[in-house]
Amino acid sequence: MSSAQGFGSNSPRTKLTQSQLNAILLRHQAFRKSQPGGVRANLKMRDLSHLDLSGIDLSDADLSGAKLFSARLVGANLANANLYAADLRLANLEKADLRRADLRGACLRGAVLSEATLVEVDLRDGTLLHYDASGGMYAHDYQDSVLTSELTAATIRGADLSRAKVANAFVMQTDLTDAILRGTKFMRANLTGSNLTGCDLTDADLTEANLSGARLSGAVMTGCAINRTNFSGATLIGAILDAAQMRSPNLQAAVLAKTLENPEDDLREMLMEHLTWIESGGKAGKRADLSALDLSGRKLDGINLSAAILQCIALRGANLSGASMAIADLSLADLRKADLSKADLRGVNFERATLTGANLTGAQLGPVHIQTMSGHIWRANLQRARLGRALLCKADLRKANLAGANLAGADLTGANLSEADLTGADLTGAVLDGTTLDQAIVEEAIGLAS
Repeated sequence: MSSAQGFGSNSPRTKLTQSQLNAILLRHQAFRKSQPGGVRANLKMRDLSHLDLSGIDLSDADLSGAKLFSARLVGANLANANLYAADLRLANLEKADLRRADLRGACLRGAVLSEATLVEVDLRDGTLLHYDASGGMYAHDYQDSVLTSELTAATIRGADLSRAKVANAFVMQTDLTDAILRGTKFMRANLTGSNLTGCDLTDADLTEANLSGARLSGAVMTGCAINRTNFSGATLIGAILDAAQMRSPNLQAAVLAKTLENPEDDLREMLMEHLTWIESGGKAGKRADLSALDLSGRKLDGINLSAAILQCIALRGANLSGASMAIADLSLADLRKADLSKADLRGVNFERATLTGANLTGAQLGPVHIQTMSGHIWRANLQRARLGRALLCKADLRKANLAGANLAGADLTGANLSEADLTGADLTGAVLDGTTLDQAIVEEAIGLAS
């Protein structure tokens, strides 16, 4: 298979200047507004390399086979645009709108698509085409006439690719951290070595996809099809999987959460060492590191794991009521339906942790005042945490960082969110009776009545 380079290396492209492009854009704008003299932008096979198209409206435009190498398209509107076999290598498409765009056979190697909207975009294979002398298109005669879409080494952090078609595409060494991939079709795609940390892959199709060496910590994979998926060396520690997926033989080659050989004895010894470490101010004992362990369903109420390292730990359904976990690192942890009621979680790190349905009633998630001359405050970090349907009644969340957190359907009755950062947080359907939001940052928050 060939990777996309436009309609063929021998195809001529006309170079446009910025002023020529601006004239075309003005006519396209008139076309979009149904104004006299408006003409749909036809940039087929044009060379727009290195030009600045930031914020422009090229929705429904024809850019098939266009060369947009290193073009700047920040915030551009390319919805429903035809970008068939376009060359978008190293292009900056940050926050661009590409929903339902035709990107079959396009090359996005090294492109930046962070926070872009790629809902229902088509990134499947295309057929290699050429132009004849009269300007007509014809298919390549050779067997190897398929253009495979390529996203190798692209940066797609926080982008929305819901229901996108990415079958057979090259997505190797690509940064998809926090991307929304709900219902995305990745059949037979090559995702080798890609970073999918914190991704939402709910109901995605990874059938026969190659995920060898990929990172999926904190990724939500419930309902995701993984038939014949290659997980060799893939890191799935902290990934959210359902029971049926956990039984899949495909996961045997993946790196999964560990279990203790002698859970009771080993855990007791680690906790005793940790307590000694705390009481001695770090001079004796050993700081507890329970990262990547599976302690789901365990009774750990009243436990003292303050300042412990608990990254990617699985504590699904565990009883941690009244536990002391101040300044502990629980990033990417699986705490679904865990009981954390009245727990001391001041200054805790819950970044990208999954706390769906967890009980945090009366939990302390306020700041910790570090005893230094500067009077530094250590805030609880719940950035991008998943708290859907969680119980946070009367919880103390003063000054907490909840940017990008999912609080949909959460019960925040009587909770204190004074000076909390709720930038981009989703509060759809959240119960906010008696919730204190004094001086809270609520820019771009979803579902919060004005």
